[in-house]
Amino acid sequence: MLQFIIRRLIIFIPMLFLMSVVAFAIIQAPPGDFLTDYIAQLQATGEVVDEGQIEALRDHYGLSQPLYVQYLKWVWGILQWDLGLSLEWGRPVVELVNDRLAMTIVLGVTTILFTWTLAIPIGVLSAVKKYTVIDYFFTFLSYFGVGTPNFMIALVAMWFAFSWFGIKATGLFSAEYVAEPWSFGKVIDLLKHLWLPMLILGTDGTARFTRIVRANLLDEMSKPYVETARAKGLPEWKVVLKYPVRIALNPFVSTAGLELPRLISGQLIVAYVMSLPTIGPLLLRALLSQDMYMAGSIVLILTTLTLIGVLISDIVLAAMDPRIRIGA
Repeated sequence: MLQFIIRRLIIFIPMLFLMSVVAFAIIQAPPGDFLTDYIAQLQATGEVVDEGQIEALRDHYGLSQPLYVQYLKWVWGILQWDLGLSLEWGRPVVELVNDRLAMTIVLGVTTILFTWTLAIPIGVLSAVKKYTVIDYFFTFLSYFGVGTPNFMIALVAMWFAFSWFGIKATGLFSAEYVAEPWSFGKVIDLLKHLWLPMLILGTDGTARFTRIVRANLLDEMSKPYVETARAKGLPEWKVVLKYPVRIALNPFVSTAGLELPRLISGQLIVAYVMSLPTIGPLLLRALLSQDMYMAGSIVLILTTLTLIGVLISDIVLAAMDPRIRIGA
């Protein structure tokens, strides 16, 4: 198992390097450099350009030096959690990202836990009760969850919450807690607001994973080793849970690591509709305004989360199924 993890880490490091090169290429893609655009924006608003500040920024980011030197300076800044300067906001990128990254991860992790908690037992139940009323009911819900856009569910849920209960289901905090420092009361207020976007964002994932678990379990239950277990007199629940369910979860676990970045990119419209302080709308705004340091930094964060998620999935998969680590 240790050798398997070491091999995966050896693959992880060069992949992270390649993703950092791609993110840096996004930053360098527009003509000129970000400092030229920054000066143009200041002059357009009638502000006086401080030459000393401009030269300090030019030296800090190495803009007068070759690209590889600029890349190394950028990577060294990332290691120190310095992601550059946002042109649109006029603030360091790290300040803007810190404000939203924590809320993005909290919402993403709770949504993933919600999805797994529902998808696995529903998928197992649908497979065991195949072609019954229970199976048809959950199949209908799955197709409904996959086929209905999340932003449409968000609009309907917000309308019901306001019409029936008089609740404005937007944001993750009440107005009095938005600018307040963290406290026990703010955490409770977050939990009160978190369940609705979690439910909306988890609808699609729950529906997809339910179908994956059901299909894989049905395939496993038709194999000879399951019939052998039944012939030995094992109870049906033990036959299902001890053997085929473990193997049927392999594709589920292998794709689970991609869920967090998929949620961040997939929650974009929902975040706009519900005014959620997450990182998705910040990325879209950065791309539209060509705020390349912001966009490149967020892209690097998303790819890093993807690689970490895949690494965790591989380790969990190897722990569940010895054939994978032995075969590797």
